[in-house]
Parts: sequence; structure tokens; C-alpha cells
Amino acid sequence: MSSILTNNGAIVALQTLKTINTDLAKTQTLISTGKMVAGAKDNAAVWAISKVMEADVKGFKGISDSLSLGEATVAVGRQAAETITDLLTDIKGKIVAAQESNVDRDKIQDDIAELRNQISSVVSAAQFNGLNLVDGLVPSVNVLSSLDRAAGGTVTASSITVQAQDLSIGGYTAQDVFDAGTNSVVSAAGDTFVMSLDSGGGSDEITIAHGGTWAAGDKVTIALGSRTASYTVTAADVAATTPDDLVAVGLKNAIEALGIADLVIDYDSGTPGELVFTNNAATDLTVTGQFQNTGSGGLGALQAIDVSTAGGATAALTSIETLIQTAIDAAAAFGSVEGRIETQAKFIATLSDSLKSGIGAMVDADMEEASARLQALQVQQQLGIQALSIANQAPQSILSLFR
Repeated sequence: MSSILTNNGAIVALQTLKTINTDLAKTQTLISTGKMVAGAKDNAAVWAISKVMEADVKGFKGISDSLSLGEATVAVGRQAAETITDLLTDIKGKIVAAQESNVDRDKIQDDIAELRNQISSVVSAAQFNGLNLVDGLVPSVNVLSSLDRAAGGTVTASSITVQAQDLSIGGYTAQDVFDAGTNSVVSAAGDTFVMSLDSGGGSDEITIAHGGTWAAGDKVTIALGSRTASYTVTAADVAATTPDDLVAVGLKNAIEALGIADLVIDYDSGTPGELVFTNNAATDLTVTGQFQNTGSGGLGALQAIDVSTAGGATAALTSIETLIQTAIDAAAAFGSVEGRIETQAKFIATLSDSLKSGIGAMVDADMEEASARLQALQVQQQLGIQALSIANQAPQSILSLFR
């Protein structure tokens, strides 16, 4: 039956064309985004999983950066330990030469002193991004190495612990010589003194007084912001009746030589070793201090080596073997952990690539399939339009019945 009110053929053709246009729009979106699952509405479960995996990939990128930083830091420590091993080996050569009676032991001792100073320079310079693993100030550091996701979704961080190696000739402490003022504190580890000075006239005092006995070569270091001043105790200071005063005055002169504007340092002769700091600048100032106790570091025995006598040369031969072994053990420890960090870095890089491949398998579009489907839908669209046109012309034939 033909009807001018209901055109069933046009209705069917229109529904089919709408379906084709919808599929065509999806295919065009798929081609333009390159993703089969571009949003949660496309496939909520797959989209959620892919987003969690993408977050993990971002996290592993940060871990990769952390491992690179950690590897570089350990490499600096290892290189320092290897260099110190070589210098100690040179010192051993000098000591062996001093075993001979017909040599100038004083000249040999001078050479050993220079090599010892070079070791101190290596230890001081062996820092990366402010972290020094061989100066005895840091017991250990943790290098972020992984993010572990449990089945329930809980994420925990894993780290590789790097044990620092004390290759300093002098140990570090602050509580032995610094008496903190009102706005000052000595760190829990006892190795750093910190004083906070408010801007516009904030002041505080410190008293430098050795709880034990000063030794020649002891060094007091004060850092004011990014500037550093230090004073090394001399034999004359040790022999004086008031060595605390001499050290305080020497440190005061070293700080004033920096030429820091708006910083005033007063020495109170009435209180042995007391220095008063006043900050007249427009910004707050943090003052930190450290004390290097010569002879108490990991290589502290190096200070006692003296080949100027036959007995000293004999004793030094035994001491140097222990010192060389200390440096070798430090280099070996750094080498082992550096290798572990390098292996972990390679694993993290491979794991990140695998995660990216897994995400791609879930959400990326098959472009070959999409191309073939696009062409098929374009043909279907043309045929659908043609079918709708034919269906719309059918009622016209009813007019011929009334002529």
C-alpha cells in the first residue's frame, strides 16, 4: 500500500544514513586523534587503565632523572677515591725512599706534606650539586630507584642507599667549638652550627671555645649566604694562653675580608671567643658554621706521618698501607653502587618503553583498518544518500493515479 502520510522507504533510508554518518564521524575522529580510545566514553575501563599506566610512565621519567643525578654524584665520589688512592700510592713511594739512610728526609717530608694537601683539596672539591660523599659530613644518601605498585593500587617508592666514605684528613663537628646564641642551633648530628639573622638590625652572638684542645691545622669555617670564610689554627695559636680569642679574631678578620655590605661583626674581649653578628641588610641572613678537627677523619692518620727520622719512616710504612686500603675500599664501594644504579637506570628505561607499548596496544588506532573503513563508509554514505533520494521520489508516482 502506498501512502502520502508515511514513507517507510524514506524512514529506513534515513535511519541507515544516520548510522553511516555516525560511524563515519567516529572513524574520522579516530584518524585525526590516532587513538581508538580517546576518552572515557569510548571505553571507560581501557581508558582508566591507560591513564594509570601513563601516570606511571611520568613517574618513571622522574625516577630516571633521579638515577642520573645519583649516578653522577657517586661517580664523582668514586673518581675522588681513585685519585686519593693514586696520591697515597705516591706518598708510599716517598716513604719507601725515606727508608734509605743516605737521603734528605726533610725534603721527602715536604713532598709528603704537599701530597697530603692535595688530598685535602680533592676531598673538598669532590661534590656534585652540593653533595660531597667523601668529606665525612654525610653518612649516607638515598637515590630514588623505583615506584612499586601493589595489586590493590598502593604505590610505594624504593631507593638505593649510597653509603658515604670518609676520606677526609680531619673530621667535622660544630658542638665542640660553637656555643649557640638565642637564634642559633647546632644540628642534631652535631656537625653544623646555624644562626638566623633577621633583616634590619637582627643580631646574635656565637662563642668559639674549644671544649678540648686546639690543634695546629684545625679549621673553623663560616658560611654567610653564598660567601664562605675560614680560619686555620696555627701552632702559635695553640701555644698561646688564650687560643679561643685568637681563633675568634682570626675568623672575624676572614669574614670582614669578604666585604659583605651591612654586616657588622663585633669582638667582645671581655668574653673569650665571642663574636656578635648584626645584619643591617634588607634581607634575612643565615649563617652556618663547621669545625674541622684535624686528624680525626677517615684518613686522619695521614697527619701523623713524619719521615724526617728513621723511626718515623719505619712507622709510616705501616700506616700508609692501612690508609691506601681505606681509599681502595671506598673506591670499590662507590664502584659497586654506581654499577647498581646504572643497571637500575637501564631497567627503568626498558620498563618505560614496555609501558608505552602496552598503552599504545590498548588505545592507539589501527590506521590501516581505519583507512579501509573510511573508504567503505564514504561509499555507503553515497549509496545511502541515493537510496534516500529514491525513497523521497516514490510519493510522486501517486499523482499519476489522479490524472
